[in-house]
Amino acid sequence: MSPTITAVSLLALSNIFMTIAWYAHLKHLGDRPWYYAAFISWGIALFEYMLQVPANRVGYTVLTLPQLKILQEAITLIIFAPFAVYYMKQPLKLDYLWAALCIIGAVYFIFRSADGVTT
Repeated sequence: MSPTITAVSLLALSNIFMTIAWYAHLKHLGDRPWYYAAFISWGIALFEYMLQVPANRVGYTVLTLPQLKILQEAITLIIFAPFAVYYMKQPLKLDYLWAALCIIGAVYFIFRSADGVTT
């Protein structure tokens, strides 16, 4: 498998754990003290880091640091949008489309040259 595909796959999986760690406690642990939610979230985030760190190391062999960061942000929104709508029952708004288009623009600009740097 190519390093880019490996990095994207690992980043997508890490983002699933990240999104759950960061936001699922809002739905399920609202009646508990914040530190209880923090400890649960840290436990979930461990799995995020076990995927994210190797993803960035593999990705950095073929992508620039800015490309990795923008790729991470785009993947985060791809994972977060269905989580927010289907799991957290948040209403879908047209503003989300506009925000997604801005992220697509960021991806375009950071990847438009072979080395991720334009003059």
